This record gives sequence, C-alpha cells and structure tokens, in this order.
Amino acid sequence: MVEQRILDAFQTMWGPFPEPVMLIHKSRTILAVNQLGENLGITAGIKCHSLNPEVNPGEDHCSRCNANLALKTGETVCTEDETAGHRIIGYWMPLKEAVDVYVHFGIGTAEMIKSAAAARVAAPPSDLVTL
Repeated sequence: MVEQRILDAFQTMWGPFPEPVMLIHKSRTILAVNQLGENLGITAGIKCHSLNPEVNPGEDHCSRCNANLALKTGETVCTEDETAGHRIIGYWMPLKEAVDVYVHFGIGTAEMIKSAAAARVAAPPSDLVTL
C-alpha cells in the first residue's frame, strides 16, 4: 500500500516522539505506528476509528476527523479540542510523496491516556462490597 522507504522514514522521524503517532492510508487503515503507539497497543492493519469509543458502529471515521480536508488540500490541518478534561491539539499531515497517506497525532494524548490509566488503578473494583 505504501513504499518501504516511506515506512522507514516514518519510524526514523516519529519513532521516539512522546505522543502516539500513526501513518494512515485514506481508507483509514493504519500503516505504521510509532513506539509509544505500539506500547499502547495500537497496531498496523486496523482502522484508526476503531480506537475511538465515540464512533458509532458502521461509521467509517470519527466526528472530529479532518483527514479528508488535509488530503484534499494537501495541507496540514490542526485543531484544538477538549477531550475528557484534557486539551488535545490534533494534526493531520498529508505526505507529498504518497498522496493517499497522512500522519496523524494529537499533542496531549499521552497525558490523557496516563490520567485515564491512573484513574482506573485508583478506582476500587466494581464488585467490591463495602460495609
């Protein structure tokens, strides 16, 4: 679907980035994921919208997705949003070398994931009976 040199360049550039980053085809198939994304369980080959619990069954993209605009204009699209009490700055960056492919990430995503994980650890089990 994309040349190996592009996959290699993605890892060189985004591998150590401190937020999960995905290389995605216009079909919404994830082609590559950086190290943090992999550590969080994101895998190549799945649809990116499958990672979002807000997506309704049968939908093929998230309501806040700007991939189509980025691919149509060939320009990076940036948004700022509040999600679960965290400010997320989202980016959809089309590649000049592969017109059907874009890089997607959100600044603030890692902090949001850490906060959610900490809240799960701090919460008592739901089957715990208290007297």
